[in-house]
Amino acid sequence: MRPERRPRLGRAGRCRGFTLVELVVAIVIFGVMAATLTVFVRPAFEAYLAVRDRADLAAQAGHALARMQADVRAAVPNSIRTPAANCIEMLPTRGGGRYRRAADTVNDSAPGCTPGASCSAPLDPTQATTVFDVLTPLNPVPAPGDFVVVDNQNPGDVYAGSNRAAIGAVAVPAAAYGRHRITVAATAFPAGYDGGRFVVVPASQRAVFYVCSGADGTLDANGNGRGTLVRLSSYGFNAAYPAACPATAGGAVLATLVRSCRFVYDPNQGATQQNGFVSLQLELARHGETASLVFGAHVLNTP
Repeated sequence: MRPERRPRLGRAGRCRGFTLVELVVAIVIFGVMAATLTVFVRPAFEAYLAVRDRADLAAQAGHALARMQADVRAAVPNSIRTPAANCIEMLPTRGGGRYRRAADTVNDSAPGCTPGASCSAPLDPTQATTVFDVLTPLNPVPAPGDFVVVDNQNPGDVYAGSNRAAIGAVAVPAAAYGRHRITVAATAFPAGYDGGRFVVVPASQRAVFYVCSGADGTLDANGNGRGTLVRLSSYGFNAAYPAACPATAGGAVLATLVRSCRFVYDPNQGATQQNGFVSLQLELARHGETASLVFGAHVLNTP
């Protein structure tokens, strides 16, 4: 019996693996590539993350300060109160107009007539007012429950209610008498400035307090700010000037990761009391990256 012959494999059919030298060269190449990635790519990636964090923090701080700035600009003149540098209170308004200051001697049915379909309704500061005509269009039109404020020379007046009255109804008088007729709780309003201006404070929020809580200027173990910026509203009117910042429970959170904040109000920045100014500073921190913004708002303190 002849022995079995096995076919010979040519050069193309030979099976071979990696040699030790080839494995060592591959390991060295991969090591060089890993070192290159560590030296050049990682810092670039970390820089990208840092820029992203700062941009996000700046956007969050900007949105919060813009909300505060809008409320400051719309606040009842002389209604801003700052019991501490980390909180500020005000009475934001929602529209306003000009009230009738004297009777309509041309269209009234008789001198001194009672306001009605054929009689105008002026706001008389010498007696308690229950109804008055508005000479300018109101947008938005106030709703029952909102508050009318006439004049406000001192911060305590509007909070105590001496120049503020709740609206009971809003009607449309004869065209000759004005655009709107507002019924209010009987109130002896002050005379106010020339022009007969009034503003409306919505019942849905009334006074507003911005409080920066827990922001002590330090960072936690992760490099994040410890504080929170909160907006409090719908708590009513406190006649007494606040002695300290209120608790923030139940408030709307505007910003987190707050490292520090500072709210400064100067009621007499210019030559007269008509030129108040509020400086709003907010610093946020995350993962050791910080963003600090300062907004300013001029306050017209002429009622």
